[in-house]
Amino acid sequence: MTTHLLLCLFLLGGHRSLACPDPCSCQGGRVDCSGRSLTSGSMPSSFPTGATELRLHDNLLSTLPNGLLDDLTSLRSVSLHGNPWICDCGILYLRAWLRRQTTDVASYLGVNCSSPPSLRGRSVVYLTEEEVLESCHYWYCNLALASLGSLMVFVAVQGALLVALVVFLKRFERVTKEAKRTTEESFTAGDGLRENDYERLKDSSI
Repeated sequence: MTTHLLLCLFLLGGHRSLACPDPCSCQGGRVDCSGRSLTSGSMPSSFPTGATELRLHDNLLSTLPNGLLDDLTSLRSVSLHGNPWICDCGILYLRAWLRRQTTDVASYLGVNCSSPPSLRGRSVVYLTEEEVLESCHYWYCNLALASLGSLMVFVAVQGALLVALVVFLKRFERVTKEAKRTTEESFTAGDGLRENDYERLKDSSI
């Protein structure tokens, strides 16, 4: 039973590793995912392990997941140009992978930074570690500024709600006092009418 289960898992895993990922097209050892508006979040999580050519050009890729290309040991050609690569900490995997390949496998032409502004147009493979780390600091600064802006908006909203609550409580207090005064006046007027009625009844009985 256990042996059969392990065999099924092995066959299923092997089938997945050979399957052509959606929405790419496959022919022989070529996997063509080019020109499909793929983003880093929508691109396939794996490719056939026997792929010899991988086309990822002309998409909307800004980074590659760590380890995505490590199992593709048969690759002879990869195209990555025409993508808006963001050269922050997330580019480290692509940069390291490109540096490990020969020029026959990966074409470095067109694999350029789209942002940050200080690195726009630079070739990813030729970025230094210092430049990448500095771009990470740039990204952290942007995140910090965004967080600060969100905090200020949150504080402003909380302040507006507090002011609205204070105004509401003051109005409620004023309305309560007016209602209490009106009630007291009504009772006072009622007592006066009852006393007048009593006096008239008393005079008439005499």
